[in-house]
Amino acid sequence: MPRAPSVRAHPVFAWLILGLWAFLAFATAAPAQELKFPDLTGRVVDQANILPLDSRQAIDAKLLDLENKSSIQFVVATVDSLQDRDIETFANLLFRKWALGEKKNNNGVLLLVAPKERKVRIEVGYGLEGVLTDALSKLIIVNGIAPRFKSGDFAGGVSRGVDDIISILTTDTSEWQKKPDLRQDSPESLLNAILPFLIVAVVIFIIWRFGKGGGGGGGGPFIVMGGPSSSGGG
Repeated sequence: MPRAPSVRAHPVFAWLILGLWAFLAFATAAPAQELKFPDLTGRVVDQANILPLDSRQAIDAKLLDLENKSSIQFVVATVDSLQDRDIETFANLLFRKWALGEKKNNNGVLLLVAPKERKVRIEVGYGLEGVLTDALSKLIIVNGIAPRFKSGDFAGGVSRGVDDIISILTTDTSEWQKKPDLRQDSPESLLNAILPFLIVAVVIFIIWRFGKGGGGGGGGPFIVMGGPSSSGGG
């Protein structure tokens, strides 16, 4: 029986693992309670103040109707800042903080928009992962939300995203599966394939540059982030 490779025999690999561990520890050092989350004041929490009153009311009515008919708790949130967290982490922590969805069914949905960082994400509970899949979430963001956000129509983008999500949650998803999707041979699929190697390279670069400082961010395109990440309601 072949012996498992010894980490001691691969110092480069050991340093990579150590570097990745140090980076992850640094990135998650601040405990969740240090983040300042908005209060769950309703089905539409517009902390970033990007939605006019009539849009908030219209979206709220749709979310209320969905909840009454299906028990799915769907909340739209916009935030002033991700507070130096990536949107996946922030969305997951906010989802758990608000304990979205029924505990027994884990059927919560969160549409999170961070206009300052130009990012958007769809977060779902365990119970809806098989319906609102990662591929469908990305399709909603890429085709429905992002184009409107890029033109400055935040209300239109959020409303379109809400409509598309509700459509998937309440109807047969076979028609959605026929729509132009992120193909396996698409640039995004290629990026997903090489992403682990890019992460290692970035970690090495960060460790090398740590302490040297860096420039601030700026404008740029609206970055889309979609897909469930097994949050689960509280």
